[in-house]
Amino acid sequence: MHIEHLSLKNFRNYIRLELSLTQGAVVIHGANAQGKTSLLEAIYYLATSSSPYTNSDRQLMNWNMDGEFMPFTQVSADIILSSHVMNHAEIILFKDQTPDGGERFRKEVKINGVSRRGSDLLGLLAVVMFLPQDMSLVEGPPAGRRRYLDIALCQTDNAYAQALSTFEKALTQRNALLRRIGDGFASPAELEYWDVQIAEAAGILIAGRQRFIRELERLAQRVHRDLSGRLEDLELVYQPSFEPTFEGDGQRSFNALGLDLHRQLPPEDIVPQYREALMASRSDEIARGMTLIGPQRDEMRFLVNGRDLGTYGSRGQTRTGILALKLAELEWMHRTLNEWPVLLLDEVFAELDADRRSYLIDRIKDVNQVLLTTTEISTLAPEFLHKAALWQVRDGQITIVEARGA
Repeated sequence: MHIEHLSLKNFRNYIRLELSLTQGAVVIHGANAQGKTSLLEAIYYLATSSSPYTNSDRQLMNWNMDGEFMPFTQVSADIILSSHVMNHAEIILFKDQTPDGGERFRKEVKINGVSRRGSDLLGLLAVVMFLPQDMSLVEGPPAGRRRYLDIALCQTDNAYAQALSTFEKALTQRNALLRRIGDGFASPAELEYWDVQIAEAAGILIAGRQRFIRELERLAQRVHRDLSGRLEDLELVYQPSFEPTFEGDGQRSFNALGLDLHRQLPPEDIVPQYREALMASRSDEIARGMTLIGPQRDEMRFLVNGRDLGTYGSRGQTRTGILALKLAELEWMHRTLNEWPVLLLDEVFAELDADRRSYLIDRIKDVNQVLLTTTEISTLAPEFLHKAALWQVRDGQITIVEARGA
């Protein structure tokens, strides 16, 4: 899988960009605030329909376009699979004026020229992105770790993506109903419909997350042992808000499953247990006006030699853990899709010592397309640079400095 052509219009500081991309490694060099990160962000946005840096699509739109007759932002790409099938993906953001003089933003997604839902983009272009800010996956709040799990799984599992959309919508409706019941404007019996909706979706999410974390852990452990000189062992611990049991009797939990994927709980075993838990917590949920258990409160923790990395880990240990996680994600996605995802590395090499840079380069040498940004070319090994294409970014313009192997 690779991107053959990328087109940007009014995206961040890019007014117009038409860019043919090569396979292999592309080094994007330039000073800060010139457009390096925005280029990677555009690719990630096209793959996931979300930005890794902002929750607001409005912030992606170039502020200089306000004077245009019809202000819009466009991101599109031609994506080539290993089977040589090509797809054209496109996202357009429009800024319209409302009758009262206000502004309204709308988003349009097209695949091969046909209007589609944003969720239809998932899986069309798979990406793994590595950022210096990824340290927050260990140190930050649980919402960031849940988002990480969801983005990886949505790119590889359509059923998971659909279940996530259903769950989020049903959760909003159920919470609103809980508040109405608490205020005396609705009956608890009305919860039955939303309990069915939320439980069916939750079963898929919980099963998907458990499977992904266990598979990811096996791959990450190997990388982490290499990076730590076999002195440290990494564990990824899934802590579901609702913890179903293998026998449905409360005696065997996910904590007992370890790496035994043959005892993976299927969604159909999780759903009835989750519905029972919702019924048991109903009075508390009505009193608080919110759903208290479920995937929206799941957690994942990183342990090194049995100690929580987020609480006790050093900066170096955290960086090693994240590097192991991302390389494991890259390998997991390759195995799952039978395609190499596009790898996006944003100022990553500056954060690593020489040994880890060398290790990273060795692990990504087979990836079909790698785009990495840097302000310091000197952080990259000469032998790597010789095999890569070198581009320079300045004021939203890209110049090819050196073609691959030149």
